[in-house]
Amino acid sequence: MNKITQLFKIQYPIIQAGMIWASGWKLASAVSNAGGLGLIGAGSMYPEVLREHIQKCKAATDKPFGVNVPMLYPNIQEIMDIIVEEGVKIVFTSAGNPKTWTSFLKEKGITVVHVVSSVKFALKSQEAGVDAVVAEGFEAGGHNGREETTTFTLIPMVREKLTIPLIAAGGIATGRGMLAAMVLGADGVQVGSRFLATTESSSHEKFKQMVVDLQEGETHLTLKELAPVRLIKNKFFHDVMALYATSPTPEDLKTLLGRARAKKGMFEGDLEEGELEIGQIAGLINDIKPAADIIKDMVEEFEQAKKEIALF
Repeated sequence: MNKITQLFKIQYPIIQAGMIWASGWKLASAVSNAGGLGLIGAGSMYPEVLREHIQKCKAATDKPFGVNVPMLYPNIQEIMDIIVEEGVKIVFTSAGNPKTWTSFLKEKGITVVHVVSSVKFALKSQEAGVDAVVAEGFEAGGHNGREETTTFTLIPMVREKLTIPLIAAGGIATGRGMLAAMVLGADGVQVGSRFLATTESSSHEKFKQMVVDLQEGETHLTLKELAPVRLIKNKFFHDVMALYATSPTPEDLKTLLGRARAKKGMFEGDLEEGELEIGQIAGLINDIKPAADIIKDMVEEFEQAKKEIALF
């Protein structure tokens, strides 16, 4: 039996990442209904909006689903209380110390997974008592590790040190990518960018189409002084690069970033001034389709690739 399908009681070891401005109840329930694990992305939701999404997700699926909580956002106590009140059984935490909330959630009978970008934090997460770890490579979209360790390097390094289940993330959008991650020691995969380009994703249609049109090399990891983030090279990105040429302080960078710039780009569709977060794998994404089709395609390609490798 696969450790991840056992842990979450799902059919396939495929987890949809809880991306901001993309992962509402429609996407999470679609992924869960198709045999994966859907996650609601709490990072872009006010507490009461999150409650509404959890309730709608419960109505739309009888399968397991979870909530992803980036710990760098405010209202964290309120968000955790809502998760408990609504009976959510799975929580993925990220962007913070795993010790802060793991015991609180575990005491409530919730399965806890923490997202990391290094061996050091994978071990800290295991010590904190999490049930599994997501090790996310530098290829990933959104907020990312400062270490710039790629998935291909990170997964075997973490596997060597970890005894709990391991989920690979960063640059995985296909069945072949899933097989490669599992050969390297992962028990399952977390997929972000590929699920953003779905009919059920809440991102703006213009942003989804831009992701489909992206080519290799059109994203870049930047803003490390604040929180490293992989961005599409649009006007806002070039404004950031121009500011870097002046040796800015973190305050200067914060001023340029302003408020709600990710919402402006990814949710409202301002492709020039918005902060557009996506992974390097966007160069391999060529269409927008239902989440169920993506899971079906990944599983079929995974099985086919296994057979082909057996020929060696």
